[in-house]
Amino acid sequence: MPASNAAKLTIDTLNSGKMLAPYTKIGINGLEIETVLLDEAGGATKQAEEFRNLVQRQKVDAVIGYISSGDCLAIAPAAEELGVPTLFFDCGTSKVFETVKNPKYLFRTGLDAVVDNVAAARYVAETRPNIKTVASIQQNYAWGQDSWADFSLSLKQLLPNVSVVSEQWPKLLQGQYGAEISALSVSRPDIIHSSFWGGDMEALMLQGGARGLFDKSVAVLTAGETGVETFKSNVPNGTVIGGRGPYGAFAPKNALNDWFRPAFTAEFKADPTYPAYKMVQAILALKAAAEKTAKPGVMPTSDQVVKGLAGLSFEAPSGTVKMARTNGHQAVQDVSFGEYRFDPKTGKGSVANVKTYAADCVMPPDGSTPADWIKAGFPGAKCK
Repeated sequence: MPASNAAKLTIDTLNSGKMLAPYTKIGINGLEIETVLLDEAGGATKQAEEFRNLVQRQKVDAVIGYISSGDCLAIAPAAEELGVPTLFFDCGTSKVFETVKNPKYLFRTGLDAVVDNVAAARYVAETRPNIKTVASIQQNYAWGQDSWADFSLSLKQLLPNVSVVSEQWPKLLQGQYGAEISALSVSRPDIIHSSFWGGDMEALMLQGGARGLFDKSVAVLTAGETGVETFKSNVPNGTVIGGRGPYGAFAPKNALNDWFRPAFTAEFKADPTYPAYKMVQAILALKAAAEKTAKPGVMPTSDQVVKGLAGLSFEAPSGTVKMARTNGHQAVQDVSFGEYRFDPKTGKGSVANVKTYAADCVMPPDGSTPADWIKAGFPGAKCK
């Protein structure tokens, strides 16, 4: 819903010609945007069928989606086969561009799980260098598997003496985590790493908190930013929070964010979280690419759109975004982590002790797999 709401707000603003510079032209390239909104539900097979229907029957000019890494892995080859510009706005698995090598039509305008988890490991190593044990609870599909692999390998490089004492793999959308919480409690880890997102993430924190899981263990939530507004006093101060990039509570102050955040809050009565920021980012990338290559007022072709997207640098509420990996098809940005703080006087949560990591510090270079790069000790990483 945050992503859907952000799409509605952004497209309405663009179609009315009221967007800030450099996006003041109506719609995309002076042409009004018509949207087809689908609910991403039902699994990868259904989403692949829906994707083909969008392209072959509804004749859409571009597709912006998806949240689930499993859905992205299913749709990636279809995007290349059908030749439609496809922008993955959120899914994080690093295997997208292993599934589709040398992509032409496929882009990801947000960051991947490698960045999240290398940065999380660096944050833990810098703020809690004396930890001895770590545990994991991940959703058992591509996103969770990749996230834990990248984090555990990175932490081993940074803190070689840390041992893994428990790994829990519940199903996506399982909702109830009593057995997993019991297993984690018995293992008594210093750190519990989780890439849970959305409702599953909030359920884990509420259930674990009620059973004392976090009394002596610090949770590290790579997608925890969506809970900053809703955690309240139910989640301990000091919980490590990530926002999958410079989004939501970690977003910078700039003109586009000065428009987006208050406009979203006013219309939807909630602060925009990272999925909302990433959706705006994808829409603005599509607009910038089309207007870079097509003549004003002319419908851009698919080839013009992908030519404009490859290697594009553009502005978003999150700051400058550079399509600078995978031959210009993968976005590059900094990423931040901090600690959750709840103020009982105001009744609001926030993030404190924020550390920001440059993209070149936490992102492998082209031609290197995440695992190989991490195991080799992050060669070429440029960290302050």
